[in-house]
Amino acid sequence: MVALFPARWRRQRQKIGNSRWLGAVGGMAIALTTAIAAPAPAAQNPVIQVGIVQRFGENLQDRITLEALPGEQLILSFETQGQPQTLTTNRVVLGLAPEQLPEAQLGERIVLSNHRSFETAEYSAQQWRDRGIEPEIAQPGSWEVWANREQYDSPLVRRLLVKNLQAQGFTEVFLDSEVVGQIPRTYFEANGYRYNRDSLDIRASGGRVRVAQPGDPPVTRVYGGTLRVQPNTYGTYTLVNSVPIETYLRGVVPHEIGPRAPVPAIQAQTVLARTYALRNLRRFAIDDYELCADTQCQVYRGLTGTAPVADQAIVATQGQVLTYNNELADTLYSSTTGGVTAAFSDVWDGPDRPYLRPVVDTVYGLWDINQYPLNSEEAVRRFIALDQGFNEDTWQLFRWRNEGTLAEITADLKGYLGRRQHPLAGFSQVRSLRVTERANSGRVQVVEVETDIGIVELRKDEIVRVLRPPRSLLFYLEPMYGTATEGTAESPLIGYRFVGGGWGHGVGMSQTGSYRLGDLGWGYQRILQFYYPGTTLQPISDQITFWREPG
Repeated sequence: MVALFPARWRRQRQKIGNSRWLGAVGGMAIALTTAIAAPAPAAQNPVIQVGIVQRFGENLQDRITLEALPGEQLILSFETQGQPQTLTTNRVVLGLAPEQLPEAQLGERIVLSNHRSFETAEYSAQQWRDRGIEPEIAQPGSWEVWANREQYDSPLVRRLLVKNLQAQGFTEVFLDSEVVGQIPRTYFEANGYRYNRDSLDIRASGGRVRVAQPGDPPVTRVYGGTLRVQPNTYGTYTLVNSVPIETYLRGVVPHEIGPRAPVPAIQAQTVLARTYALRNLRRFAIDDYELCADTQCQVYRGLTGTAPVADQAIVATQGQVLTYNNELADTLYSSTTGGVTAAFSDVWDGPDRPYLRPVVDTVYGLWDINQYPLNSEEAVRRFIALDQGFNEDTWQLFRWRNEGTLAEITADLKGYLGRRQHPLAGFSQVRSLRVTERANSGRVQVVEVETDIGIVELRKDEIVRVLRPPRSLLFYLEPMYGTATEGTAESPLIGYRFVGGGWGHGVGMSQTGSYRLGDLGWGYQRILQFYYPGTTLQPISDQITFWREPG
């Protein structure tokens, strides 16, 4: 199995527990699978680790209750004074207690860059590596690239590096420092006793565990596979679900595409979700798990909300993945493209994927993107004026018009620049916006924001991170003016109307577009070729590379 991964990733897997990975793939997959049909061979059904509660401990009042289903029991495994211990119970409660440190500790990391998405963070990390600085990718809130903490392990070394980089022009590099006096410690209560432990493994005799979290509203879900509570990089804890990929898909597919989609669309979504998960197992290496359970990865809700039609699609496509040159394809997808998909580099920094290129989302030949690229304001306005004949044209967010006042834009930009410790974070007001660059797919590449003390450039997906009105990067701006005051000749600029189409990054398959193609009778293989031209559909095997580091 390790032959599927590049050398650097193999070393990382060994560092964070490669033996667990190999054992899971080789032995646990069949035993833990919640049957939806005959289980897939272990080699085609690898176990993955999903962080279903990523920051347990941010609120000391948080509790997580884990229960066995009727007629079953939970088996808890942990260590006591270095010795393994096991107990059985029907119910366990995870809680938190503050622990006062004997003396305050300085927590520091050098933040090299800050990003909305993993994709751009990963490219940034590679650039820092090329400059001779070993990076780490983290997600304390947004995605961040840190200087490796083991290499820069003293306050003096960290400060010298920050000073040196800022002198070279990397003005957004900063030292994130915090003095810590107390930390949260996790405990669990079972059978009337409390156990103070940092790690706990939980499995159920029937392979399913009910997990309840308080909230507004409270959330209760059932998960297949096993669970583990473990410390993370941020001083809190993560609840990790180890689950075979085919079982994982039961908790993804109906929530990503919807159970009412045409069967071919659901089958296409299943192949994409399987491929995406296996290609992205490196995302949370810093925290010793692999994927998250929200839209920063894929929405995953365990065995709660499964749908027979999705289960059937999982069986029909069992073990199938999308590849390009025998490597798993980067099967990005989004809700609605606005009538044209985007290239990878239209949204994120990094090399383009040959199979992720602009595709006009229609079967009627409404626009020739090669002859008439959408990289000008005039072309974009003409394209967005078209509202019929596209695969998505019946969906609400195919076209939209949203407004933002200068006051609202000012507040959002101030918050964004402040979090990044940007040199212009102290500005007072935004004066104007201007689109200065577009991609051939029509996506805005650069917005210049003129403030009272200088110009801030927002690039690619950072634009929708900062500006709330646009639902995607496919938009143009219309200025909004107020009423002229007495004694002035011109009406004041008060904001902008954002006119655009689509919802999400727009790269790869349009989920709403696949509905139309499925209704037209297209099979899932044809849908995949439409959105990912040049790719190959094949079963998981030892000959496929899951991910290859660029360069």
